[in-house]
Amino acid sequence: MRIFLTGATGFIGSAVLPELLQAGHRVIGLTRSEEGARSLAAAGAEAHRGTLEDPASVRSGAEKADAVIHTAFDHDFSRFVENCEKDRRVIGALGDALKGSDRPLLITSGTGLGGAGHGLPAREDIFDDSHPNPRIASERAGNELLEAGVNVSVMRLPQVHNTEKQGLITPLIAIFRQKGVASYIGEGRNRWAAGHVSDVARLYRLAIERNEPGARYHAVGEEGIETRAIVEALARGLKIEAISVQQDKAAEHFGWMAMFAGMDMPASSARTQARLGWHPQGPGLIADLDAMRYA
Repeated sequence: MRIFLTGATGFIGSAVLPELLQAGHRVIGLTRSEEGARSLAAAGAEAHRGTLEDPASVRSGAEKADAVIHTAFDHDFSRFVENCEKDRRVIGALGDALKGSDRPLLITSGTGLGGAGHGLPAREDIFDDSHPNPRIASERAGNELLEAGVNVSVMRLPQVHNTEKQGLITPLIAIFRQKGVASYIGEGRNRWAAGHVSDVARLYRLAIERNEPGARYHAVGEEGIETRAIVEALARGLKIEAISVQQDKAAEHFGWMAMFAGMDMPASSARTQARLGWHPQGPGLIADLDAMRYA
């Protein structure tokens, strides 16, 4: 297939790109810069210039493709609500380009939107339309397109990691550097699901090849790692103390990160693994944090 890949030079997209190429697909990669265009050309992909701020530029890339994988997202979490709305507009533009065809669109969301409640891991067969996570805008946009006849499926991500980046943990490290201590809320028993970026990239390929409208996939290698264990690993790497912060002090201590720091976000990928024959093989999150260079 000729696949339009947004976020092709980003953390996840740059791992999806070689996965697609090695499987024999042709890739059109979205990029905003000349440097990005050169990088894509060197990798064997065609570059398409555009930005998330200009949905029409993204739509024109989708019009040239047999399928679309949308991994691009503005990861300025201090503007998370605005960026989720921007993602909603981009998904709408991608869907407009694909209406009237069966060409697949694979969008990206978060595992929390499959929350089962009562401390149970999130599941692929659940969509919690009342979830407070602003990223719900992405799945709502996908649902609207699905109802309009567009072939949409959803990839839900946990904390995606290697030894360079780790989802929400990366900005958390910056907070710990500034504070001089590593911190968790209360007893730190709340859990975050995780997936290694190599496993996640492979799953994106399997999902677009599966071409199943309405499917939801969880790119989860580890169902739930307690935040205390994550914070203690960061404390080892940063050579600082790990401490507990009480809930009523979280907003003052963590700033914008407080909305995430205390969330319990376990997630299962059992249905994804059974459906696609996908079995995570990459290193675990704590292993990557221990192997990371903190200097």
